[in-house]
Amino acid sequence: MRRLLITAAVATAAALTLTACGTTEPAADDAKKKSAEPITLTDATGAKVKLDGPAKKVVGTEWNVVEMLVSLGVDPVGVSDVKGYKTWDTAVPLKNEPKDIGTRGEPSMDTIASLKPDLILATSDLPPAAVKQLRKVAPVLEVRPSDAKDPIGEMNKNLDLIAQATGTTAKADKLKKDFEAKLAEGKKALADAKLADAKYAFADGYVVSKQVSIRPYTSGSLIGAVNEKLGLKNAWTVKGDPAYGLAATDVEGLTKLGDVQFAYIGSEGDENSTPFNGVLAKDKVWTSLPFVKKGNVHRLPDGIWMFGGTESMGKYVDSVVQALTKK
Repeated sequence: MRRLLITAAVATAAALTLTACGTTEPAADDAKKKSAEPITLTDATGAKVKLDGPAKKVVGTEWNVVEMLVSLGVDPVGVSDVKGYKTWDTAVPLKNEPKDIGTRGEPSMDTIASLKPDLILATSDLPPAAVKQLRKVAPVLEVRPSDAKDPIGEMNKNLDLIAQATGTTAKADKLKKDFEAKLAEGKKALADAKLADAKYAFADGYVVSKQVSIRPYTSGSLIGAVNEKLGLKNAWTVKGDPAYGLAATDVEGLTKLGDVQFAYIGSEGDENSTPFNGVLAKDKVWTSLPFVKKGNVHRLPDGIWMFGGTESMGKYVDSVVQALTKK
């Protein structure tokens, strides 16, 4: 990806510094002009997206792109299911009060139009018909939500694309660098604790109509890829979907894991999302599992979005290391 634009903040700071040193006004004008140069990007669908300059008023229809915006220092003017984001992604909290634009699957076109955005960020999970309508409102930049072949690479690619659209490429570079350092730090901590190649299984679960559904995060998931970067061995043998690397099983399916370290993330704001320390507490299959008997079940902190960006994943790394190395 081309990184030809500097951020508006950097451009302004540079202009002020040069003026203080006795430079002429044209230099400041030139910096301002460059920050407003048109941008042409190619999104995940191959569509060309043209912007008059770095987008400032941005709407996000999915939580991963919203998190990336906030991490890049851009406060979105509109967000799908604001309450849900505040429940599930407290690791990267909103710093403003954006307009709620509806659900992630069906955003309100009228609400988005009323915000008069410079740019709408969407993922390819959104129905094509909805995207077509959104393009009548403002330029739409679509990203792939994930790719089981290279989850971390896809996350970084999306971050770079959003950074180019918002003139925040320097911040994106720092986020990626910090995340790589976090992975190295976490891997060393686990190795020092004799946990290199430890068998590890991460899942989430839901109670629907009194039935427990469990969702394994395979090697193709973003969480799974991070686990392997930490030197952990993914204990799941089920096959995940080609986008998110997620699978489906039930309590009986957990018997195939054997003796592992088991971790999950739930939410106190969603009582149906925590079966492992809820309805399963008295389930005979669950209580007979080796990792349950040994106390190797770890509930990681709420609010780390499992499909987020570098900051959520960095906080996930910290939580895994803390959970597995605690005495």
